[in-house]
Amino acid sequence: MVTRAVFLDRDGVINANVERDGKPVAPTAMKDFRILPGAEEAVAALKSAGFLIVIVTNQPDIGTGRTPLAELEAMHAEVRRRMPVDAIKACFHVDADNCMCRKPKPGMITTAAAELDIDLVDSYLVGDRWRDVEAGRAAGCKTFFVDYGHIQDGPLRPDWTVRSLAEAARIILDNERSMQPHAARLSR
Repeated sequence: MVTRAVFLDRDGVINANVERDGKPVAPTAMKDFRILPGAEEAVAALKSAGFLIVIVTNQPDIGTGRTPLAELEAMHAEVRRRMPVDAIKACFHVDADNCMCRKPKPGMITTAAAELDIDLVDSYLVGDRWRDVEAGRAAGCKTFFVDYGHIQDGPLRPDWTVRSLAEAARIILDNERSMQPHAARLSR
């Protein structure tokens, strides 16, 4: 059986961003961590449909010391408590580190795929930055861009543009339902 996944960016997809210097950024403290409306239900529906749920998140504030590791761990514990997440991959690097895990590079996605035996071609990525979309594309996933109207500083080439994770989940689930009769005919 093919193992499929939905890879989710964290900040702006699962939880709300906060504003710093006029820009949306990751919360640095648990007190500012808020799960977005509809995210829990969307993740539960995707999990019920047979997808693995993998969060892939750039967290350079850990590497720079702005966010204590204990705060990040508390945020991830809250996500795991509220949602059926199979794995969380986090990159603590900044762009200058030129690592393979920091999005837009696909390292977190390909590592999770190898560990969990995920077929990337039959998987999806949902993110709110060009970096997320490019990482998903580089890994071979179908991609969703959650558009909050923020200016992007890189190429933006998603397969779908949506307003929330809930909308992306509806499209994924609708696509799955439309493919089932076709797959059943092929197996006969």
